[in-house]
Amino acid sequence: MGLLSGKTAIITGASKGIGKGIAETFAKEGANVAFTYLSSVEKGQALEEELKQYGTTVKGYRSDASKMEDAEALVAQVVEDFGGVDIVVNNAGITKDMLLMRMTEEDFTRVIEVNLNSVFNMTKAVQRTFLKQRSGSIVNISSVVGVKGNAGQANYAASKAGIIGFTKSVALELGSRNIRCNAIAPGFIETEMTAVLDEKTVQQWRDGIPLKRGGSPEDVANACLFLASDMSGYITGQVMNVCGGMLT
Repeated sequence: MGLLSGKTAIITGASKGIGKGIAETFAKEGANVAFTYLSSVEKGQALEEELKQYGTTVKGYRSDASKMEDAEALVAQVVEDFGGVDIVVNNAGITKDMLLMRMTEEDFTRVIEVNLNSVFNMTKAVQRTFLKQRSGSIVNISSVVGVKGNAGQANYAASKAGIIGFTKSVALELGSRNIRCNAIAPGFIETEMTAVLDEKTVQQWRDGIPLKRGGSPEDVANACLFLASDMSGYITGQVMNVCGGMLT
């Protein structure tokens, strides 16, 4: 029996990186997994096949959580396909890094839309289901950048800081109905995105972290598993920093 046996989870942006790690961990722990992808169609289909080995129901959906109608349609479809939903992990996100001097309005707006609006859209879309069953766990993936800021990432930092404020507000609003909402702030996590970077630069980042290594998607997924499961039944409105000690 896994920690999430019998539960159904929606994970956005799960075709690669942190989202994929969360989907794998959840399926291993007995959850039925509905996950979304947008541009990575082949990776999404491959993940669906890969996760079937754990014996739970897994289905990928091509959906854009930054559009309210997509979020509403997705939740309705998942409830129809799976018979309900217990957990939502808002992980979908993008970066468009550059100094404010060169950042266009479109660069700023698009990052806010994908990273922050999507969290609002998905939470709003699933709220009715959670209220009806008087239970549910929402886990929002923020970032250490949303806590401390970062030069060249004003748009990303604003979106991730916004997620933290949103998380705390939702926790206050929905706590009386046994609906929990928490955030995770990952630090430097080594994924496909970081694999293309210069090794010397990456090593300098590792050296600056108290635990002297970058995190893995599994490190974030394990924290996510805890917050999604009943083990964290008395925890809501919190931000868990999964950063190897970067924020102390």
